[in-house]
Amino acid sequence: MFDSELLDRLSRVHPAVPVLIFVPAISLMLANAFGALAPIEVLAWAVGGYFFWTLTEYWLHRVVFHFEPEDGIGARLHWIMHGVHHDHPNDPMRLVMPPSVSIPLATLFFLGFWGVLGFDRALAFGGGFLLGYLAYDMLHYYLHHFTPTTRAGKMLRTAHMRHHFQDHERGFGVSAPYWDRVFGTPTRGRSDGS
Repeated sequence: MFDSELLDRLSRVHPAVPVLIFVPAISLMLANAFGALAPIEVLAWAVGGYFFWTLTEYWLHRVVFHFEPEDGIGARLHWIMHGVHHDHPNDPMRLVMPPSVSIPLATLFFLGFWGVLGFDRALAFGGGFLLGYLAYDMLHYYLHHFTPTTRAGKMLRTAHMRHHFQDHERGFGVSAPYWDRVFGTPTRGRSDGS
């Protein structure tokens, strides 16, 4: 798919890889936060981090992943980051973010949290943020490769499939579709799985 075998390898990842990488990281972050802060404070910061993830998910997907330069290196980078997923939405090895992207991004976000919140709070906030990211990655994989049976699952799958196959300018909140309502980009039509 890529001219470079290295780029092709770096863009493919088994869906278990984010779990293997981020569950230990999240666990360590939250365990250290519980050692430094009151439990209620850890929970509050972690919940805040989770909700900040949902907003980040929406804006990353809308602005970064759907910014489509027409040619040159920008077009190539866009295709590598997200375009390949839209061109091959059922490729099971291209449905979660590769560690070559997720680890540097997670590190940058954590450093930002540390700079704003201080180290101990950043651990809790970052743990919640990364938990949100991991939930998003797993949900995204699930929506592409399984048929949800719950009403909520059917709604999420319908909205995401509409994003892929009807209108890629709407439906950016995969795990948090409420942001599409807030920012005026919900998918059109019924989203009840029918």
